[in-house]
Amino acid sequence: MTGLTANPPGFGDVTRMEWIKLRTVASTGWIFAIFAVGMIAVAMLMLSLLDPADMTTAQLAAFDPVVQGFAGLEVAEVTLAVLGVLVITGEYGTGMIRTTLAAVPNRLLVFAAKAAVLGVFTLAAGEVLAFAAFFAGQAVVHEGLPHAALGDPGVLRAVLMGGAYPAVAALTGLGIGALIRSTAGAVAAVLGWLLVLPVILYALPGHAAISTWAPQQVLQDSLVAVKPVAGAVPPWAGLLIVCGWTALALAVGAVAMARRDS
Repeated sequence: MTGLTANPPGFGDVTRMEWIKLRTVASTGWIFAIFAVGMIAVAMLMLSLLDPADMTTAQLAAFDPVVQGFAGLEVAEVTLAVLGVLVITGEYGTGMIRTTLAAVPNRLLVFAAKAAVLGVFTLAAGEVLAFAAFFAGQAVVHEGLPHAALGDPGVLRAVLMGGAYPAVAALTGLGIGALIRSTAGAVAAVLGWLLVLPVILYALPGHAAISTWAPQQVLQDSLVAVKPVAGAVPPWAGLLIVCGWTALALAVGAVAMARRDS
């Protein structure tokens, strides 16, 4: 009697499965709605409130309309980091991870598929919203303040890097979520990393040198900055720094998922 052996699922099969999960969960839609509103509305609000009549000569000279227009990235990084957490902890919380691993026993394959789907989805959305926030923000800049155009030196690079940062935050959340597994615990850890750690670093002696390596500082001073900031790393070096932190979070999360019971 000849038996039939089913082929094990490949990377394409698992990514399709993860894509269905991501787009059918209600929280995904809400998070992306907050992401979109935060990026565009905060850009317009911040730039519309800045009146050159209320600014000193030094403030006018240092004014960078691109950096100000990306103030909404602080909302984006928090919301998408939480989404990254939920992508993995939601399954552990409901027990669905057992079904997933029964269908795909290769845990690293599952984790890689989650990272690929989350990364591509958030990168695409981030770039679209970065351009939308840029154009919306520049449209409300007061007369007398510098305006930015995509053709200006460094502007297109800043917009593209600003659009990539939310994906970095989402993947960091995925790695932390895989390590901690608890939604509440992982969200608390992510918020601590994004919001509390920069404050702690600022209070330390020699904080200027230490903060140079903090993702949030790199974002503001290097990735989306068009005007040079004293002491900041170059933009491409800054991108390597934030990607390095994310790679570390993903590596730790992958090891934890591979070695620990579900």
